[in-house]
Amino acid sequence: MRIRNSVVVITGAASGIGRATALRFARRRTHLVLASRRVEALETLVAECTALGSRAIAVPMDMSEYEAVQELASRAVEEFGRIDVWVNNAAVSFFSPFLEVPLRDFERVIDVNVLGYVYGARAALERMQDQGSGVLVNVASIVGEIPQPYTSAYSMSKAAVRALGVSLRSELKLDRQKRIHVCTVLPPTIDTPFFNHAANYTGRRAVAMPPVYSADRVAKAILDVVEAPVREVAVGRIGRSMVRQHRLMPGRLERVMAHQVEHTHLSKKEPAEDSTGNLYGPSLDPANAAVPGGWSGRRRTAQRTILGTALVGVGAVVFADKLKAVAPAVAGTAASLGRAAARAR
Repeated sequence: MRIRNSVVVITGAASGIGRATALRFARRRTHLVLASRRVEALETLVAECTALGSRAIAVPMDMSEYEAVQELASRAVEEFGRIDVWVNNAAVSFFSPFLEVPLRDFERVIDVNVLGYVYGARAALERMQDQGSGVLVNVASIVGEIPQPYTSAYSMSKAAVRALGVSLRSELKLDRQKRIHVCTVLPPTIDTPFFNHAANYTGRRAVAMPPVYSADRVAKAILDVVEAPVREVAVGRIGRSMVRQHRLMPGRLERVMAHQVEHTHLSKKEPAEDSTGNLYGPSLDPANAAVPGGWSGRRRTAQRTILGTALVGVGAVVFADKLKAVAPAVAGTAASLGRAAARAR
């Protein structure tokens, strides 16, 4: 579809992938309806998008509330006359062993990440059917294909989002709605503040697990599927490789993923107190209203190249030897991942 002058609704727009996506659409001179629980962060984003040449409005709201989501859709139509693109992106998470997470927190993740997407899809598709066209983009995750330990509800929710996309596409095909599309985007680990404000009951600080990609890579993928809709797309070479290999050798990839999470997703040096994070209220830290979360840099670029290959490749131990010359800090982790992969074969 033609992006310029289209009307785009983005949920979870205050930071990370949502903010990066808003800025990319803004550069294409779109009309933006930006939703999040963070009022001040939305206001600064509106100013940035306006400076880039787009019209934008902020709608503070919580995606777990059906009436609030319907009001978001109504505001978009009242302000701009239609909804051409709806990006379901708002999500929350926790890090915790399954038997230790409070059930209330588990339910909250499902409310936001699953029912929130259901509410968003319903609001968007109702308007798109009236128009006869539109694109719904659901941001899922690689963990919707390869679930990981300590984020059981989040992994569940992202698998559910993928299933929702398949079901909706099937119904649209049966209804012969050829100009309405549902696309699912699967990001790997992304450099955003997400890990800073997730709930945590592990006693260890959550950090971005390599390989780490920029939020703008996901934003570009979202614009690409809007312009040329596809069923589902994994972001990044390593993300695509993980999806393919999990379907061929699920046991091996699941074991390596578990090892990777245990050794690189939860810090062994930095403790963390139990916290509900941003499950029940927005983060108040101004640093968490940005696109990046501070997880990039040369060291993590090396990790993305080397550890990512270790995660999906058979010859990971060889890569660990090569890594010693360029990134000693992560060589040991790469070697242990390689041994885990060898045991899983």
